[in-house]
Amino acid sequence: MNASTTPETHPSGTDKRGDTNMVAALVFIALVVAAIGSLGAPLITSVAEDYDVSLSTAQWTLTITLLTGAVATPLLGRLGAAHRRRKVVLSTLTVVALGSVATVVPAPFVVLLLGRAAQGIGLGLTALMMATARQHLRDRAEGTIAMLSVASTVGIGVGYPIASLLVQVWGVRAAYLLGVVVAVAALITAVVALPADSTAAPAKESVDWWGASLLSVGLVAVLVVTSQSSWWSSRPMVVVSVLLGGAAVLAVWVAVERKVAHPLVDLTALRHPAVAGANLIMFVSGIAMYLLFTLITRFVQTPPAVGYGYGLNEVEAGLVLVPFSALGFVAGRVVPKARHKVSPFGLLIANGVVIALACVLFATVRDMGVAWPIAIMGLLGFGVGGFSAVMPQVILAVTPSEETAAAMSVNQVVRSVGFSIGSAASGVILAAHTMTGTFSPTNSGYSTAAWTACALALLTIVLAAAINASRTNRHPSP
Repeated sequence: MNASTTPETHPSGTDKRGDTNMVAALVFIALVVAAIGSLGAPLITSVAEDYDVSLSTAQWTLTITLLTGAVATPLLGRLGAAHRRRKVVLSTLTVVALGSVATVVPAPFVVLLLGRAAQGIGLGLTALMMATARQHLRDRAEGTIAMLSVASTVGIGVGYPIASLLVQVWGVRAAYLLGVVVAVAALITAVVALPADSTAAPAKESVDWWGASLLSVGLVAVLVVTSQSSWWSSRPMVVVSVLLGGAAVLAVWVAVERKVAHPLVDLTALRHPAVAGANLIMFVSGIAMYLLFTLITRFVQTPPAVGYGYGLNEVEAGLVLVPFSALGFVAGRVVPKARHKVSPFGLLIANGVVIALACVLFATVRDMGVAWPIAIMGLLGFGVGGFSAVMPQVILAVTPSEETAAAMSVNQVVRSVGFSIGSAASGVILAAHTMTGTFSPTNSGYSTAAWTACALALLTIVLAAAINASRTNRHPSP
């Protein structure tokens, strides 16, 4: 039975059991697309060996997923209006499932890339899950949206240990088979649990395809160079040129969006101080979060013969991510409950402090036993989870309900760009501390990178404090 048409209803229009089922379905779908999107990370080395390509080429199995996700997210946010959201979600999950099948079949490397690109489109679904929760789960919408935001972030660690185990036992295609199973499960879940589309369609509607094209080109230019960290040292002029070109295209996109009748992204809404501030904080904190995340995963796999590191294999390194995901979900449940006592920007400050503390600990005590990096990863997960849970509160508090998907899709893109830059920054800093003729960076390189992440985390604290103070002065307590 459709969750939105059950017999006994409360003010939101659904019964409690229907609400619970819908919450579980929405969070499950968000988890699946996040896990599939990150599935390439633990498989890069195995892909290079199985397909006889270089590591830099195999890296594209992750890069292309991030690229298509960044491009698809704002477009799905605009297409997924209430009168066709279910259709868009089901169509997207079908594409993800077909892409997952393409990653498993014996075929040339280009087919694997196409499959990974199709899987990346699913990363744009989280914003639609949030819009569905806001429309159909009135009394539980806020908590559900917080969990969806957390799922889309900490979900990157869910499939890592399982995929690593599968690739060690049965090979890379067995690991990608995991994506097929969960993608099909998500599609079935969506068919059963998602409410029917609204029958009230706008009288006249058009999609800003020109704006979508410009945004896609600009984002691809930025994300390509930030995701390929090796280019920063080997091809610096290419990096600068592409970044400048991407920035120019995005500037043209802004000009276009301000003139069209039905823009892909409502830039007027983004100018609201709370929304603009939240997106700026998300961007800076995203760099800090992913910088430290990649540092820890790389450090624990470094062989002790180098003079540091713990030599963990892929499965063991995947298990290090379990505390990250577990404490991220804990934070997603706990932190939003403090909103009645602390302002959203105050909660961002608190979680910024947690992330900064994780950076300081990694910079100072990472060599004192493998338990320390694991504990630091858990602390980072709590900070990231809390950050992700609060962010929708800040944005949706000043966003009309019908603009939920579009507003949150922009925030998802900002987060993705921040994560990508954080990953690239990690590679660049460590490469700068790698001596000629050696494979591993010096231990001091990790300290430099960790303190850089800490400085960025402190910057997010300052930004959140400044915005919080400004809002308090503008709306003083009676």
